[in-house]
Amino acid sequence: MEKKVEVSILCQIYGKMLTEKQYEFINDYYNNDLSLSEIAENNEITRQAVRDVIKKGENKLFEFEEKLLIMKKMLKQEKQIQEIIEELSKISNTSSDKKIQKILENVRKELVELN
Repeated sequence: MEKKVEVSILCQIYGKMLTEKQYEFINDYYNNDLSLSEIAENNEITRQAVRDVIKKGENKLFEFEEKLLIMKKMLKQEKQIQEIIEELSKISNTSSDKKIQKILENVRKELVELN
């Protein structure tokens, strides 16, 4: 997975465990696509200070994930849900029983909402 996407997901999961500045800078850098210079200018600090705050925040995010594995479990669950949806579609497409098809479609819709 691309680092930018990974950090963005980790920030969504663990962001509240970071300092306010770490969260703000990581969010601006990864999600709002601001440069280090733009963040530095907005906060009246040096570009290097912004980089240091972001690096410390990233390290914390990766430490949290290493210990808690929430993103790994979430991605695994999403993959499993997608596989179940695909299997339900196969069953639904081959079944001639309208009642079963309706039940399977309802289950599929519920799973799609979870995914």
